[in-house]
Amino acid sequence: MLGVSARIEQGGRLLLVRRGKAPSRNFWSFPGGHVEFGESLANAAAREVREEAGIEVAIDDAIDRAEIIERGEDGGVILHYVLVVFGGRYVSGELAAGDDAAEARWVAPDEAGGLEMTPDTKRIWASFRP
Repeated sequence: MLGVSARIEQGGRLLLVRRGKAPSRNFWSFPGGHVEFGESLANAAAREVREEAGIEVAIDDAIDRAEIIERGEDGGVILHYVLVVFGGRYVSGELAAGDDAAEARWVAPDEAGGLEMTPDTKRIWASFRP
């Protein structure tokens, strides 16, 4: 499956959502999800941020990619998700968790250490320089 994710910045902080559903339930990550048929990747990234965090954003270029592969007890693949990760900036709106996000918040670099992030979120976060 093809999906998108967005690393959104505002004032030296990044937007994270706590996943409310599988995959990665209860882990913190950048907002993101599937790409609808006929939708551009950048438009999908902006839509996913709007659905999961309630804000409008400006999407910039792709900055990374992530791949999620989950296996069942027998070792067979039950989920294979490829995400194109975009950079972006806050434009407007009031932050509020929605869709499949249990929580949404702006996180400063010194606050990130206490959050249980997905491996790719943690990897991409490490390259963030406000």
